[in-house]
Amino acid sequence: MEETAPVGPWEAEAFVDYDRLVKIFGARPLTESEVKSLEKVAGGSHIMLRRRVFYSHRDLDVYLNMYEKGVRCSLYTGRGPSGSTHLGHILPWFFTKWLQDRLGLELFFQMTDDEKFWHDERLDISESNRYAYENILDLAAIGLDYRKTHIIIDSEDIAYLYPIAVRVAKKITFSTQRATFGFTDSTNIGLIFYPVLQISMSFLPSELYKEETYVLIPAGIDQDPYWRIARDIAPSLGYPKPSQIHNKLLPGLGPEGKMSSSKPETAIYTTDPPEVGAQKIIRAYTGGQPTVELQRKLGGNPDRCSVYKMYEMLFEEDDAKLLERYQNCRTGALLCGDCKAELASRVRRFLADFQRKREAARDKVELYLLRTKFELPKRNVRKLLQ
Repeated sequence: MEETAPVGPWEAEAFVDYDRLVKIFGARPLTESEVKSLEKVAGGSHIMLRRRVFYSHRDLDVYLNMYEKGVRCSLYTGRGPSGSTHLGHILPWFFTKWLQDRLGLELFFQMTDDEKFWHDERLDISESNRYAYENILDLAAIGLDYRKTHIIIDSEDIAYLYPIAVRVAKKITFSTQRATFGFTDSTNIGLIFYPVLQISMSFLPSELYKEETYVLIPAGIDQDPYWRIARDIAPSLGYPKPSQIHNKLLPGLGPEGKMSSSKPETAIYTTDPPEVGAQKIIRAYTGGQPTVELQRKLGGNPDRCSVYKMYEMLFEEDDAKLLERYQNCRTGALLCGDCKAELASRVRRFLADFQRKREAARDKVELYLLRTKFELPKRNVRKLLQ
């Protein structure tokens, strides 16, 4: 049942009642006036806004107001590097790039190789660390500006975060962690501590710039629990509350659930050979009828179709064509095989182009690292000893 589908940092479904989720989490639906405000500031529109792929927020209006006043603002998002990235991972990154380009914002990006090590018993920290560097190639292939993109890899760059983390940790009790994330007595203490680091990252820009910096976090709704805590403790630590804009989760190619690395056959990876990606689309679950005859007679259900959702969220820029596809599916004028074949062709071309850009970025990875741009603060030992 949709209403009981779990959504959280380590467990999430894609076909859920998103309106109900907003109420449960205490976020706000993205209104038409708020979309228009963002489009006005950005000087253009984006399909993920128009189609409410990004559909809820916390204090987006406050963030835009600060931006227009000339207060320092930045972006923050991240990735848990447990393997190759798939389309569900990079969906919010396309929107993040749009925000970076349109608003001229600097992006702070957290690679949480420590979190993935603590969460996955099969994964060694050296593996998750290697995947962090591999995943940077995907950020580069999307076209994020390395001059304005600052990546922190937790296991290597903890010195940037730890001075903030010790103060954040003192504000959070285990009962809060348990209630928010569902931790139990058998949860390893690494994973229990980890949220402190993700919360601390939202305050890092203020520390690096030595001035109040407002942060907007474009990310999946499943990551919201972190920011609820961050917003609660920010004022007591002297930081602005981080703002969020939440995206819906890209469905996997199976019957239910988000696109997930735990079900590789349901995910299109950026490293999949183009023909493999195309074949996954051909085998995908759809919202169509079991036979051609019934499809023509009864039509399909694009609202529960992973193939249609890929058009809607990523692969169809033209709103009129998307609406036509929706209506043709509903009436039975469009057969699932034809719809899949066209998407397979688009995915094949996308992967071929993306992988060319990915390979071209191999010599640029270090340019994205925060440590190459921001020096750690020097300690004045003599002053400390006075």
